[in-house]
Amino acid sequence: MSENQNAAAGTEQDINILKKDRLDKLASLREGGFDPFQTTKYDVTGLAAELKAEYEKKESEITAAAAGDEEKLNAGLEEIHNTTVRIAGRIMSWRDMGKANFIDVRDHTDRIQVYVRSNDVGAEIFKSFKKKWDIGDIIGVEGFVFRTKKGEISIHAKKIELLSKSLLPLPEKWHGLKDQDTRYRQRYVDLIVNPEVKDTFVKRSCIIREVRNYLDNLGYTEVDTPVLHTLEIGASARPFVTHHNTLNMEMYLRIETELYLKRLIVGGFDKVYEVGRIFRNEGMDTSHNPEFTTVEMYQAYTDYIGMMDLIENMYRTIAEKVCGTSKITYQGVEIDLGKPWERLTMIESVKKYAGVDYNDWADDESARECAKKMGVEVEEGDSATKGHVLIAFFDAFVEDKLIQPTIIYDYPVENSPLAKRKPSDPAFTERFEYFIYCREMGNAFSELNDPIDQKERFVKQVEAKRAHGANAEVDEDFVTALEYGMPPTGGLGFGLDRLVMLLTDSPSIRDVLLFPTMKPIPANSGRTAKDEDEEE
Repeated sequence: MSENQNAAAGTEQDINILKKDRLDKLASLREGGFDPFQTTKYDVTGLAAELKAEYEKKESEITAAAAGDEEKLNAGLEEIHNTTVRIAGRIMSWRDMGKANFIDVRDHTDRIQVYVRSNDVGAEIFKSFKKKWDIGDIIGVEGFVFRTKKGEISIHAKKIELLSKSLLPLPEKWHGLKDQDTRYRQRYVDLIVNPEVKDTFVKRSCIIREVRNYLDNLGYTEVDTPVLHTLEIGASARPFVTHHNTLNMEMYLRIETELYLKRLIVGGFDKVYEVGRIFRNEGMDTSHNPEFTTVEMYQAYTDYIGMMDLIENMYRTIAEKVCGTSKITYQGVEIDLGKPWERLTMIESVKKYAGVDYNDWADDESARECAKKMGVEVEEGDSATKGHVLIAFFDAFVEDKLIQPTIIYDYPVENSPLAKRKPSDPAFTERFEYFIYCREMGNAFSELNDPIDQKERFVKQVEAKRAHGANAEVDEDFVTALEYGMPPTGGLGFGLDRLVMLLTDSPSIRDVLLFPTMKPIPANSGRTAKDEDEEE
């Protein structure tokens, strides 16, 4: 089997044969006094994409200046050919033409063809190149840029150097790495053979940078808060539990950054934010991963209306910066981030999409009867309040209708333990969530700053969690912080990964995480990655 002709290596047996062949080549190189893994550096002077663009530009300028004078044209091109460049990258394909070979080398910018000839690089190196180098090897090339007779901008190699040996074959050229599960598990191979995947993560980096730029320009201060917490708070998410040996105590990976950020508002910061990793010991699907990234921000002396304006303008600005437009396409649907987002109270949204008016319910019992009549299941059963029923109607009838950016605000107090009550209607809170493509993208409050009300809500949360076997506690220190006085504050948090999904047109959160959480495949189990994935 000739790897240099891109032969398929589909089975485990094929791969083992090819790996043994490569190990034999490595051993032969070492016996000859050369170990490719001992190379420490290679001075690169050019990148593939830049070299091709620069050659195109110079060639065009020379052609224009020559104005049909062939001698002048050749002299100009000769000047380019006298300029030495050095590139480094991975061999991606190989065309053997005897004493001259064409290989494609890819660096982090692009591929470029390299012309390797025995007379130029030397007979001994050329022999080693043909016999002991493989597709996937990382090499250095020194030479000059030229255009082949077939019109492809290439590098004519004068020197070549093996910088690192690849001991495993890359997936077969024409079919590539298509199995989605394997791509997630072996992202390093995915990035090698599917270079367009890298674009998603380059764009992710740009999105994070623009989020920071936007908030920094508004006067926010970026901070870091603890990832390890000493108690399990009463919030609904389940934490990951670990143990601190020195203190001999259980600790919890954080499920939010909120309470520490609000402590900083108490302490005198007026505008703070954190881009933070969050950990939740919960289910996995196309929009959930056990560890993910959020952006949380808090601003003193504003409310949830102020945060509505902030997030709407932020999304619009980031889309224009990263995608060049505020109109994007997600999964075949045009999403317009530029026009004013629709804003509905939860009551208005349920009335619009379910035809049910919360204000028609005389009491909790009549609300439950309405839910039963409409076939809406309420988790709290006979203890469900009007607020619980409203939330259930929203989940059943509204969320899957919210394609274009929509802000839903004024949530029942029953599911908003950290939001301030509405002065005009204490059954509701000054809270909103915003939805795009039927998916909740972020959550915001006029923050609760009444320590007495806050403790009462914490106690109810903790009781509910303990009823389900959790070891939750009231965060007394946070209550103490509020007792020192927190100014009126608007707060907002959103999932960065979901924003990246939206702006890169990615259907799954795993597509925007370089290394998503995956169930390990037991060694020697005979099972495939796909088998394990289907069980998750």
